Amino acid sequence: MSFFCHATLTVRDLDACVRFYNEVVGLPIDRRGPAGPDGELAFLGDGETKVELVCYKGGPDTIVGNGACLGFRVESVPETLERLKDGGVPVVSDIIQPNPQVRFFYASDPDGFRVQFVEYL
Repeated sequence: MSFFCHATLTVRDLDACVRFYNEVVGLPIDRRGPAGPDGELAFLGDGETKVELVCYKGGPDTIVGNGACLGFRVESVPETLERLKDGGVPVVSDIIQPNPQVRFFYASDPDGFRVQFVEYL
């Protein structure tokens, strides 16, 4: 079983988008931090489900796919990865662990949208 936890938008100007979603939409800033060696991210929202904004130095054109992603929280990333592979779902990344608290991988839906399966450790 999985739980919807965030929608990701890859953006060109993180500060401008954080201001928009915070000041215009009214979402509180939950946290900001690095997104690997070439990016920065911000999570906004006050409930379980967040909006994740990610900005890479090269801009959204450096991202494979369309820069949009739905994230689902799962109990076990390795088990979910194997289940999806066994089911013939296109898996488009290995397991990524950017810090000791989280690990995830990406799969593709039938229309090519990225879907992230994330485990908080």
